[in-house]
Amino acid sequence: MNPQHIAIIPDGNRRWAKKRGLPGTAGHERGAEVFGNILEVVLRERIPYVTFWGSSLSNVLNRSKEEVSFYFSLVERYFKKLLTDKRLTEHKVRIRILGRWRELFPASVCAAMETAIDATSSHDKFHLTFLMAYSGTEEILDAVNQLVGAHAKDHIAVNAETLKSSLWTHDLPPVDIVIRTGGEPHWSAGFMMWDIAEAHLAFTETLWPDFSEKEFLAIVSNFKTRERRFGK
Repeated sequence: MNPQHIAIIPDGNRRWAKKRGLPGTAGHERGAEVFGNILEVVLRERIPYVTFWGSSLSNVLNRSKEEVSFYFSLVERYFKKLLTDKRLTEHKVRIRILGRWRELFPASVCAAMETAIDATSSHDKFHLTFLMAYSGTEEILDAVNQLVGAHAKDHIAVNAETLKSSLWTHDLPPVDIVIRTGGEPHWSAGFMMWDIAEAHLAFTETLWPDFSEKEFLAIVSNFKTRERRFGK
């Protein structure tokens, strides 16, 4: 069965740069290029949903001012460039951006991101979601607080369906595969904790800037050979 939704945690940009005696910014630049290559495979393999973790909430709040400033510049340039990518129109790719970015990113960066969202809002064949200033624990807490208020006001039932509808990812289907690069097989900030309940987890030693189309396809092929029992 072809995966319908793949989520990617692209770890290792700074370590990749350090190994080469380069500034950390070089790793982030290379990482952005790699995602463009992976997107090509996603479209070719007809995987309708891909979610990419662009930054955690702690990345934005706790890293050095210089690194965060560069990151903002990179994001602004990336989304402006993405808007010129003909693949978005040719393949009807819709862009979503989830997280606390509207609260924390500079106005010019937000404007570029909003433009990408608006320009692709009518597309419905492929769905490219970026998690920016994202925290899975914050997402769950936000959903719970919404449900508490809705239950108190309108006696809305609290169940799996209403919780999912309250998540930032309410428009996305369950995740089939999570790919985490970078050789550190741990979870971070409750990443998509509701949506990955039945996901296949793929950890790789490869640092994100070295992650190849071949390795991506190998992970997808491995998933296709597995029987999904869903606890049965």
